[in-house]
Amino acid sequence: MSLQSGLPLFLGQLIRSPHKISAIAPSSAALARRMAMELPLDRTGPVVELGAGTGKITRALLEAGVAPDDLHAFELNEEFVDNLRSGFPNIHVHHNKAQEMDQLGLNNVRAVVSGLPFLSMPGSIQHAILRASFKAMGPGGVYIQFTYGPKSPVQDRVSEELALTYTKSETIWGNLPPARVYSFRCAVV
Repeated sequence: MSLQSGLPLFLGQLIRSPHKISAIAPSSAALARRMAMELPLDRTGPVVELGAGTGKITRALLEAGVAPDDLHAFELNEEFVDNLRSGFPNIHVHHNKAQEMDQLGLNNVRAVVSGLPFLSMPGSIQHAILRASFKAMGPGGVYIQFTYGPKSPVQDRVSEELALTYTKSETIWGNLPPARVYSFRCAVV
């Protein structure tokens, strides 16, 4: 079985489980490529993708040179998980919550790339996901997150608690809705 086209799979899940889908369309190729551009070049090791969905960002990460055996995709939606496993048989697909990544023994992670809906998450869940991510990455790791909003998707309180700094990209107009990519670093791991 091959990877299903992103839009029909996404729309099917949106219709069947609207409370589990937090976007109006799957990520565009332009957004996926922009996220992959943020991978640090001075580090090696596994890359973790959170909320892999239809695999658009997964494909961009592989095209950017991430080895399939180094890519760990986390997804909660069972149909997306099945689709990712069939379409990308050589990557590691985890049917787990993002905040549980540190329980899987992942360490020395190069980067965490997230398609999670941070704007709709409570601060406690944001904190748990970011903490697990930076624990898996260690010093020098980068957490790459996109958002549709006009400001950082991480709540100010969470950002302060974790001593986060960030850079943000230009607006990616080729995405629906337009998005920005934020790259977070943690001063204290």
